[in-house]
Amino acid sequence: MMQPRRHPEPVRWPGVRVKRRFQWWCAVAVAVAALAGCGASDSTVSKTPEATVAPARTTPPAPAPTVAAGPSPTPAPTDPCAVDLAAPEIAKAVSELPKDPRSGQPWSPEPLAGNYNECAPLSAIVIKANTNADNPNTRAVLFHLGKVIPTGVPDTYGFNGIDDTATTGDTVALMYLNETSKLKSVVRFRWNGNGVELIGNTG
Repeated sequence: MMQPRRHPEPVRWPGVRVKRRFQWWCAVAVAVAALAGCGASDSTVSKTPEATVAPARTTPPAPAPTVAAGPSPTPAPTDPCAVDLAAPEIAKAVSELPKDPRSGQPWSPEPLAGNYNECAPLSAIVIKANTNADNPNTRAVLFHLGKVIPTGVPDTYGFNGIDDTATTGDTVALMYLNETSKLKSVVRFRWNGNGVELIGNTG
């Protein structure tokens, strides 16, 4: 009886088997590493929430402090004993004077000089005739406690100023000053308790 022919077994080289096993293990290691990397990445993404940035708060500016307005300063009262050449009593007195005898014109209510005040026993103003003529006539008007003295007064025509250095509360020194020669003549008038008296000339 014929024996079946046996095919010769292939020759197995030990080096080839080792090489194949090494390649297989490399492939497995690469795959595992890839899976591990992906798993770790997915796990990190899924477990780590995205950072939330809170909107910045804008602090409103502090209101400006309110400054309470204080009371308005009260103006100081007018001193009734101060010299006041714009007092209404002056204009009233001048309007009642007789007209200037030389020009026939009324008198200007704007004093050329004076020390009128309501407290002095005797005060005076100097006025001129309301005319455009050269060297208009001048005169003084005397007052007692702010009121004009209408009668019983010595002649006061021709005076054009007041000498303050010789004037006191009850005495007025009326002055005539020559503009050309600068010579000065002064006559003093005093309130004696009942009226005005002439007490002397100086200069």
